[in-house]
Amino acid sequence: MTSAHNERLTLLREVLKREGLDGFIVPRADEHLGEYVPENAERLAWLTGFTGSAGLAVVLADKAAVFSDGRYTLALERETDGTIWERRHIIEDRPEDWLRANAAGKCIGYDSWLISPDALKRFTGVEMMPVAHNPVDEIWADRPAPPLAPAVPHAQAFAGEPAAAKREKLAASLRAAGQDAAILTDPSSLAWLFNIRGTDLEFCPFALGYALLYADATARIFIAGEKVTPQLREHLGAQVSLAERADLPEALAALVDKTVRFDPSSMPVWFETALRTAGAKIAEAPDPVALPRACKNPVEQAGTRAAHLRDGVAVVNFLSWLAASPGQSELSAAEKLLAFRTGGENFKGESFPAISGAGEDGAIIHYRVTAETNRPIKPNEVYLIDSGGQYLDGTTDITRTLWTGPDAAPPEIKANVTRVLAGHIALARAVFPEGVAGGHLDAFARQELWRAGLDYDHGTGHGVGSYLSVHEGPAGISRAAKPVPLAPGMILSDEPGYYLPGAYGVRLENLVLVQPADFPAAKKPFLRFETLTLVPFDRALIEPGLLSADALAWLNAYHARVEEALSPHLGTAAKAWLHAACAAL
Repeated sequence: MTSAHNERLTLLREVLKREGLDGFIVPRADEHLGEYVPENAERLAWLTGFTGSAGLAVVLADKAAVFSDGRYTLALERETDGTIWERRHIIEDRPEDWLRANAAGKCIGYDSWLISPDALKRFTGVEMMPVAHNPVDEIWADRPAPPLAPAVPHAQAFAGEPAAAKREKLAASLRAAGQDAAILTDPSSLAWLFNIRGTDLEFCPFALGYALLYADATARIFIAGEKVTPQLREHLGAQVSLAERADLPEALAALVDKTVRFDPSSMPVWFETALRTAGAKIAEAPDPVALPRACKNPVEQAGTRAAHLRDGVAVVNFLSWLAASPGQSELSAAEKLLAFRTGGENFKGESFPAISGAGEDGAIIHYRVTAETNRPIKPNEVYLIDSGGQYLDGTTDITRTLWTGPDAAPPEIKANVTRVLAGHIALARAVFPEGVAGGHLDAFARQELWRAGLDYDHGTGHGVGSYLSVHEGPAGISRAAKPVPLAPGMILSDEPGYYLPGAYGVRLENLVLVQPADFPAAKKPFLRFETLTLVPFDRALIEPGLLSADALAWLNAYHARVEEALSPHLGTAAKAWLHAACAAL
């Protein structure tokens, strides 16, 4: 929140005036419309100061607004200058409504690489004008260079299936649908389909690029030549050709009269425009990779269990250390947790920046500690630590909420934490028929909070990849989630919470794996969740009397399982800490 952001806003308005535009939209997105973006695509953060992973800014000649969701309400206040930016809730006060109210009939520019057709359609009542060059890039003098690290093969021992077999399955689905080709713009789709990974993003093992998958199971990948090594060429085989991103227009022009699968909800509008210009027939349908990628095969399932075991050992070592190491700060705790993970088998890095929030910082749902915001973890307060690891065999994500002591936690805090825990357990124990989507289960995790007049302003669960993004579609557990039925092999988070601004935050998160439920007499297939995460919950914040007998039995059984799984891998001190933490309640 500096004068630099005011200067940048002024410069942007000068460019817009020169280009004959009344305003401009700046999404928090890159050219793949992903949640995690490289440094050179952090346009929203550079312009506004807001560093959250979801948001959008709208700039007009006389006013400007920055939007994000409930996870970032407090972050918007901390990071942006309220004298130049209106701060808005992106769901309760939608950008398209704000534009209609403030710029009806005016010409608003947008970058066709940074918005999907479905998102663009929502902006009615104004004239939406694509720009040839993004004006933010024009004024961003020290914009970082794009990432160009080599793409690398992902071993079949971790992937579980050859890339050629995956291509053939998807190509068969294209043929069955009468489609000649499919566009792939999501880097996680490229990573999964071609069994490749990269380091273009800090927390997601992606090699950024695009691809065309054809109905004959051949494919063409559009990726910077600097990322291509002889090893990668050999791995991809003769049926996959390589080209530069600059070759995309020519490749799409060659699809004249062809039927091409394109997802208008997740892919840049630039592709739709190019396909229509080429005379291709657009078949609107989801990314064909999304659902197969989400349903992990047996090798990926075994890998994630192994990764969660190692991750559990690291987190328990950390919790044991923290209990014996008073005087830590948010930053020192996060760094120590990373140190416990680093060096573990197959560990490649964090799956997202650790959310290490003590006291009032824990109420900032996606808080990211920095040297400037760092504060001590004090006695007798709530400390929230949300973190995860990227392993070659799996991706982890876990949140625990702790009481620092030495005094007992206040009854009100214990009651609220236990309500969150009750919701977590209710979802973990859910049994449901095939065809049920995550949105149908969201209330399971909220019911005890609702009974007390409480709630939380984020989804209950997101999909998780297999050494891919920690936030993966198409399924989720949220009132806002797409109605995608849960299916065996999907990995999702179970993370209800409660946040009291200025005081503390609570979130309790495990990852769960969708599995068939064994009901021999059932008339239809049923599903259940297998809990993957292996770390105890803080008994100092649990009021057993507020849990049902079934919930308490689940908790005690879970803790017994955690102790049995982790103890053989721990040293004396950590093993003793775990034994006490897992004692029956």
